[in-house]
Amino acid sequence: MAEEVAIQDKSILKSPALVQYIYKTYCYPREHEQLKGLREATVKKYKIESLMGVPVDEGQLLSIFLKVMNAKKTIEIGVFTGYSLLTTALALPHDAKITAIDPDREAYEVGLPFIRKAGVDQKINFIESAASSVLEDLNNNEKEVGSYDFAFVDANKDGYLKYHEQLVKLIKIGGVIVYDNTLWFGYVAYSDHEEEMIDDFFKENRKIMREVNTFLANDNRFEISLVSVGDGLTICRRLY
Repeated sequence: MAEEVAIQDKSILKSPALVQYIYKTYCYPREHEQLKGLREATVKKYKIESLMGVPVDEGQLLSIFLKVMNAKKTIEIGVFTGYSLLTTALALPHDAKITAIDPDREAYEVGLPFIRKAGVDQKINFIESAASSVLEDLNNNEKEVGSYDFAFVDANKDGYLKYHEQLVKLIKIGGVIVYDNTLWFGYVAYSDHEEEMIDDFFKENRKIMREVNTFLANDNRFEISLVSVGDGLTICRRLY
């Protein structure tokens, strides 16, 4: 039941029955056993906070996307227990490199046993840190600039625009940056009147995500698509 509540609350789809249909028909039958174990361990430990993890349908989309791109060098900002990180590691070739950044090592270690059982831990360089300082260091290294195929951002929302400018320099032309939660549980579409009915936490991030969306929609350095999976996934392909 906790799992079903988490799925229902995360998705912007209004029909719980449709959400369950998608998960049971397409997602769970094809979910890697270690991803399933990690997901269940996250729900067990964090209950409602497990919503911070990437939902299964979104993970499957990312996996296909990475394979089609032939990505080999990626960055992940915001790891939590590592569902999206393990998804990425499973999708990438054996010699791939993932730089994963998060200040919360305790949460990462919940997923680490599953990452190890999947045999992909050697692809991951986990850095326990705030993201901006790590990105700054990477930008100061000529070998890192313009060398990344893909970045996935699912971290503090008030850092998205700063991370964006730092990642522009690290992602190669033709590379992709993906931002999670850009529809923010659907609250970005609420009117100012409806906003008064939202919890303060959701209200603050609603405002931030609206600003992020406006900026990204007008950033001509990228070709952009906002996908209504989970609670919004914005895909940005660097043009120049």
